[in-house]
Amino acid sequence: MKDVANLAGVGVGTVSRMINGTKVKDETFQKVTQAIQELDFIPDETARGLKRSMTHTVALILPTIWHPFFSEFAYYVEKFLSQHNYKLYLCNSDGQSEKEAEYVKLVDQNRCDGIIAITYTDIEHYISDGLPFVSIDRLFTHDVAYVASDNKKIGQLAYQVLKESSVSHFAYVGSHNRVKNRTMERGESFEAAVLKSSALFSKLDMLEPVVDNKTQIKAFLLENPSIDGIFAINDYEALDVLAVLTELGRKVPEDVQVLGCDGIKMSAEREYVVSTIKQPTEAMAKSAVDMVLALAAGEETVKEQLLDVSYIKYQTTK
Repeated sequence: MKDVANLAGVGVGTVSRMINGTKVKDETFQKVTQAIQELDFIPDETARGLKRSMTHTVALILPTIWHPFFSEFAYYVEKFLSQHNYKLYLCNSDGQSEKEAEYVKLVDQNRCDGIIAITYTDIEHYISDGLPFVSIDRLFTHDVAYVASDNKKIGQLAYQVLKESSVSHFAYVGSHNRVKNRTMERGESFEAAVLKSSALFSKLDMLEPVVDNKTQIKAFLLENPSIDGIFAINDYEALDVLAVLTELGRKVPEDVQVLGCDGIKMSAEREYVVSTIKQPTEAMAKSAVDMVLALAAGEETVKEQLLDVSYIKYQTTK
């Protein structure tokens, strides 16, 4: 099987899934078929039977387990997997593509049945064709299933909330990764909505990994003293904005209104930390689980799920 994979220029896992009946791209099918014919490869039926056996485990790759949104997402993924008698491998990548690649290899070695991943690094070349893989908030360049909140609507809704709260000078505070992901659409759609209205707009969009986040926010606010409404890319960023505003002696929401995104809490019983555009965490987890289990079973499934968001008012907006 390794010889077939090398000759075809694909991963061993791709060859394994194809000979076990999983649908792959036509181009991949032709390459593997040609390699099998050239090498006169005859699959071992006993080995194929072993390969078909399911481990009833799914790996969840997270950038960090410290972030409340990722922790809540993991909670719901485990909940829905459990309903299907599946167990969860929780993989904390620390945002390192090398660690993510190792987790991806687990599936190719048939040690778990699929992967759900929140990844902002470039691991596309590790994802072999036919791999039971579901991406969260990241649209890859080839045929990988993904689930995301409607990030464009997040930005549009953030503008609408601040506009209805009589904001006159809008600002966006966020950061971005070199690898394109859908969370970038939050700031892009917010900026587009503000500029379309011809209102004042200022932006602080930092390159990750961010150094001295609060220092940069402070300088930004000092340069733009008339800002009275801020949309932050996530609730953690909004908390940093609040800390800087307090340091500058500016009252929230009287002087400046602050709106975050994600809808995080410090625990299930506590209040939200800021006014926020809430992602449907539970629904995202359910969609991801349904997708990865369908893919693992070789079933047809919807490859794209965009889910709606909602505004949660707290103490940082009027």
